[in-house]
Amino acid sequence: MLSGRYLHFSSIILDVINGLKMRKILLLLVLGVSFTLQAQYAIEPSKDYSHDIGNMVVMLDNLKARIEYLVKDINQEQTDFLIDDNANRIGAIIYHLVATEAYYQAYTFEKRKFNKDEREKWEVALNLGQEGRDKLQGKPIKYYLNIFDDVRTKTKEKLKDKDDVWFAEDNGGMTNHFAWFHVMEHQANHMGQLAFLTKRMPKK
Repeated sequence: MLSGRYLHFSSIILDVINGLKMRKILLLLVLGVSFTLQAQYAIEPSKDYSHDIGNMVVMLDNLKARIEYLVKDINQEQTDFLIDDNANRIGAIIYHLVATEAYYQAYTFEKRKFNKDEREKWEVALNLGQEGRDKLQGKPIKYYLNIFDDVRTKTKEKLKDKDDVWFAEDNGGMTNHFAWFHVMEHQANHMGQLAFLTKRMPKK
């Protein structure tokens, strides 16, 4: 009887020890994952830019990459998908993001609004609505992503010539920093919209 109780007690002790070992292993795994994530998702500005501008460029490029990941493999039907009569097509939303970024290039780098030629190029995408639904279709997703690449390349090249003093300057009631923050949050907002639409679009 004593032997049986001893064995039962020993079994409990071993279970506790094994449980502690398992908790320790799990803790180490969690900490390891945590450290890995921290290393992967740090904001580390490139030396090509001043500190604050470099941080903004990292965040803008992160958003762009996540938007591209959502849509890069969609087909033509999906690119032109319209969830209802008041919505915008997926390709048109990408074009809208690009048009907005192009506008803020003119606004911050040259302190002006779009000129006539720029309005002709970007205004439909900037405003969307019914005209956007009618006109912004029939192009593959790569068409829109290539334009996104071109405009982002220009943004990054222009920002290399600026510094954090310029970034903090007032420009018509907002700082240049706030203007590019708005570009970033605008893209983040539409990224959520694109995530929703890619869940609802026709399957391949």
